[in-house]
Amino acid sequence: MSIQPPGPKGVPVFGNSGQYSKDPFSFMTACAEAYGDVVKFDLGPMPVYMLTNPEDIERVLVSEDAKFRKPRFQDDAMGDLLGNGLLLSDGAEWRKQRELAQPAFNPARIATLGGMMSEKTTAMLDDWQDGDLVDIQLEMARLTVRIIVDAMLGASLDEERIRTVQENLEPLGARFEPDPLRVIVPDWAPTRENRDYKGAIETIERVIDDIVAERRGSEFGASDHDGRDSADAVDDPPMDLLSIILRAQQRGEQTDQQLRDEMMTMLLAGHDTTALTLTYFWYLLSQHPDVEAKVQQEVDEVLGGETPAAADARQMTYTDRVLHETMRLYPPVYTMFREPRVDVRLGGYRVPEGSGVMLPQWVVHRSPRWYDDPETFDPDRWLPERRNQRPRFSYFPFGGGPRHCIGKQFSMLEAKLIVGTVAQQFELDYTRDEPFSLRGSLTMHPREPMAMRLRSR
Repeated sequence: MSIQPPGPKGVPVFGNSGQYSKDPFSFMTACAEAYGDVVKFDLGPMPVYMLTNPEDIERVLVSEDAKFRKPRFQDDAMGDLLGNGLLLSDGAEWRKQRELAQPAFNPARIATLGGMMSEKTTAMLDDWQDGDLVDIQLEMARLTVRIIVDAMLGASLDEERIRTVQENLEPLGARFEPDPLRVIVPDWAPTRENRDYKGAIETIERVIDDIVAERRGSEFGASDHDGRDSADAVDDPPMDLLSIILRAQQRGEQTDQQLRDEMMTMLLAGHDTTALTLTYFWYLLSQHPDVEAKVQQEVDEVLGGETPAAADARQMTYTDRVLHETMRLYPPVYTMFREPRVDVRLGGYRVPEGSGVMLPQWVVHRSPRWYDDPETFDPDRWLPERRNQRPRFSYFPFGGGPRHCIGKQFSMLEAKLIVGTVAQQFELDYTRDEPFSLRGSLTMHPREPMAMRLRSR
């Protein structure tokens, strides 16, 4: 690893961002181990300051969040894909969109979705047979796509449209794998990657357009008989996100572009992280039979052979600890970025306005400063007496502060109900002799198919 002389104020500077592109996980870890809480390096043309002290991370995300914004380089990189949806919007527009979306994620509404989550998982299991070999990452992604489309778009996808979405996720993910050459290749260049990327966006947009058209042609195009918009009707059931935005359009508060951006963001971000968490969960259980046995025991005792409901998830306390330990070791969002609006001081160093600030879950979650034997899979780290000994932002898989993940409660309920449904019927055995490797994109994916053998219980 080549290292330039120390930068301003003595911050170590790494000039070779190619190292990050080859293996972002090893690169970030090596930086933190060698240089501590603040390390500066260049990602393409942008200077980036990586922070690994939970106190600094909390300042960025919570106590001084007004001094930071979503970085503009993410707008440039992901604007064609996610537009100005919740993930990328900022300032007053983000607050407006967040407030609009919040009722779809109300805890009372989320609880009503438990039955649907379990039903779709049961439908998946109808196609599983003892001895089958499945790519568990693909299976979990298909399942969570079905769930998020039902929960937030109020629709169901047939097998053809599910396959269409899945086939077009790969060129989207490939676009965001670290690659120093991408900085110098303009988006308009007629490269195969650019063509595949734009084609994938257009294909998924057509799926969304079809869903929106179907919904507009149904009950959501009408008003109540007394002239009130049905969004204001007292007795209406809780609405999904698409319903809320369609009603806002009726009131002239949302454009077609805003609707498209929110639906694209929800479809992609709303399924991927949960699918990855469950992929790593099943892998870790297959490597730790003692933990697997405890999960099975809890599932059997809590559910008693019945289909799980939202109320059952609250009793799955050991499963909850296993999920948290899974996200500690394999956080689907492995790093976050912010951009200072003004010059700030972090970790004793001046961080200039407009630079990048990196908050790497991958590094902090595996730091021996906050976790004993950090590479060991130990769900009991999440017992209250042990958890409370650590700094708050030594663990932040869902981010933090005002911009914490709006779908956190949804995701955790979904994961527990999927686990409860699957674990009653099957054990999953990882079939490869060697561990899988990781690739960085918008989220942290396995490089290889996660082939697992099904064994009926």
